[in-house]
Amino acid sequence: MKKKVFGRQLKRDSNERKALFKGLMSSLVLHGRIQTTQEKAKSIKGQIEKLVTRARKGNGVFNSLQKYLTTPSIKKLIEEVAPHFQNRPGGYTRIIRLGERFSDNASMVVLEWVEEVKEAAKVEKVEKVAKVVASNAIEKVKRVRKTAVKKEKK
Repeated sequence: MKKKVFGRQLKRDSNERKALFKGLMSSLVLHGRIQTTQEKAKSIKGQIEKLVTRARKGNGVFNSLQKYLTTPSIKKLIEEVAPHFQNRPGGYTRIIRLGERFSDNASMVVLEWVEEVKEAAKVEKVEKVAKVVASNAIEKVKRVRKTAVKKEKK
């Protein structure tokens, strides 16, 4: 008789399960999508959605997330992922089936965010590059105009 056992055991003891879930959730936050088995994805989907909701609300959330995520993934969750889903009431992740794994016939899926979360650093780099390109183009146009004006004067 099973007593006081909640959720999937996945043939692991409690410490192994916690470490597995922490790794999977941290990878999802850092990379935006992970490929795993269907059972593991279903096990962490509810937890990761609760963590995103908790991060959206704020107020000293860093310490409460340390149990579930690594430090870099907590920072990314608070700074990039949670603000991205600020206007969404829930349902932040989706599971896409891939088929069976060849070796053991396990059902494989991709767990990913519903909307693509753009990294703030990449967005800033793109904006900086766009500004540099625009300023270079403006300078080039000015030089062309100056040379055209000089040719007209001659």
